[in-house]
Amino acid sequence: MLLIDYFKDVEMELLDTDKLKEYLAVSGKHLKPASLAHRIRFMKSFFRWSHEEGYLSKNPTSNIKEPKVGKRIPTYLTEREIEHLRESCHSPMEKATFEFMFSTGCRIGEIVALEINKQLGSMLN
Repeated sequence: MLLIDYFKDVEMELLDTDKLKEYLAVSGKHLKPASLAHRIRFMKSFFRWSHEEGYLSKNPTSNIKEPKVGKRIPTYLTEREIEHLRESCHSPMEKATFEFMFSTGCRIGEIVALEINKQLGSMLN
């Protein structure tokens, strides 16, 4: 959709590497490197598919490289934020779930996957 907005009603065969790089330069001005990398990945996938299916004689994105994306450093909660979360728990179950997540570092999906009866049974024995 973004490509269509930029190039309007152009034949796909007329899009070359230089035109696509120009589009990325213009549209990527307001994007973070990770977002630009996603956009390039989607573009490359679309044009690779178009080429493999015979819609294009050559893939204009084959020479376009993704930008290097550094690893993001995770942000941590401050003591004040942790206390606010504790205070916002209403039931004992919410409090227990929060304390469990905070003290173990488990994610929600990992907690949901736990088999509570087996876990409690083995801890009680």
